[in-house]
Order: sequence, then C-alpha cells, then structure tokens
Amino acid sequence: MSSENRNQRFAGKTIIVTGAAGGIGEAYARALAGEGANVVVADLNDEQGKQVAADIGGLYVSTDVADEQSAQALAAATVDAYGRIDGLVNNAAIYGGMKLDFLITVPWDYYKKFMSVNLDGALNVTRAVYPHMADGGAIVNQSSTAAWLYSGFYGLAKVGVNGLTQQLATELGGQNIRVNAIAPGPIDTEATRSTTPKEMVADIVNRLPLKRFGTPEDLVGMCLFLLSDEAGWVTGQIFNVDGGQVIRS
Repeated sequence: MSSENRNQRFAGKTIIVTGAAGGIGEAYARALAGEGANVVVADLNDEQGKQVAADIGGLYVSTDVADEQSAQALAAATVDAYGRIDGLVNNAAIYGGMKLDFLITVPWDYYKKFMSVNLDGALNVTRAVYPHMADGGAIVNQSSTAAWLYSGFYGLAKVGVNGLTQQLATELGGQNIRVNAIAPGPIDTEATRSTTPKEMVADIVNRLPLKRFGTPEDLVGMCLFLLSDEAGWVTGQIFNVDGGQVIRS
C-alpha cells in the first residue's frame, strides 16, 4: 500500500469512537478523521465532545454506553447521518477520578455502576451497532495491562473486556466482523494524573523497559491498524501497547 493510499485508508468509512471527548478516545477520533473516516464522537461530555466533532468535521452524539436505549440511539443517529457503520471503538470508561478501593470493600452501588460502563458498556454498544455492519466491519475494545496485573475492580473489568473480545470475535466472525482489543500500559492523560498518585506513577514508569509514560499517540497506530483492511485476518486478539510493562513467554 502506497503512503498516499494509507493516508486515506478510511475514506468513505464511518467509525464510532466512544469516550472521544478527550484523552485517548480523542486521539483516536482525530487520527481516523485525518485518514478520511466519517467519525462519530460519542460521549457524555457534551461541550468537549461537540468541540472535537466540530474540529474534525464529524458528528457528536451524546451517549451513555451503559444505557441500552442510548446505545441504540447512537447507532440510529450514525446511520441517519452516514448511511452505514464500518467500525466501532469501545473506549468509554469511568477512569479519571475513580475510587481506589479493594474488591471486598468498594461500595456495591459504585461497583455496579463502574462495571455497567467499563465492561457492559462495550457489549451494549456492540449489540446496538453490529446489525448495521452489513458489509462486515471492525471493533476495537479498550482493555488495559491492568488485566494482567493486580488492579482491583478496574483490572477485573479489563479481564472482562478481554473475555468479551474473544467471545464477540467468535460470535461475529461469521458476519465478517472482526473484534480485537488494545491493552495500554500507563498513559499520560488527565484522567491518569487525576487518579494515580504521582509517586505510584513514578515507580511504574521506572519499572518499564522503555522508561517513559506512554501517550495517546502511542496507541493510535495499533488502533488504526486493527480497524483497517490490513488487519483483515486478525480477530480475537488482545495487543499490549505498554512500553514493555508486560512481557509474557
């Protein structure tokens, strides 16, 4: 593929990115638009979400990924605007400012709300979107290296995302819909800075083979690859993009 074609490899395709009003999701949305995609920014932060959509010439849809009707409305608005859905990035999550607590002590109502967004949200939006992928498509779920390391209920949610990715890949493969996940390591976002104590971050970074925080831009290449036709025979996989945080034999 020539560099010219690569720069427009999503021309004519429509891709939804949840949680795209800021952070990693915003980086995905901007990169996809830069390669020609019609990007739908789905978020609950209306002010920032509308701004991102305006910047990239996309569509903003206020969306609660944990709510079935909201997810269905997102899919319908996308089809109304662009006539098709080719890709979905399930990035939305409760992360910035989340409680740091143990599984055995976290308030039950908070735990259920957290899981309804961070795990069930990916399934909920997928269920709403996949019937509109008549020509096949690609779904990328946002996991985390927290799935491989002790990280309380946040890690548990990401273990669930990994399992969800593999189950959906199996169920949707016959419709030529590929489902993969990206597991980022520690990423320098406002959400991370507001959630993780500085001394903990410093210790994590010091343990990485590549001794720096990751950036949202470090994840973009993998996301775009998995959504593209170049990954046409890749499904059911979880890809660590983590500066070497997790090395498995």
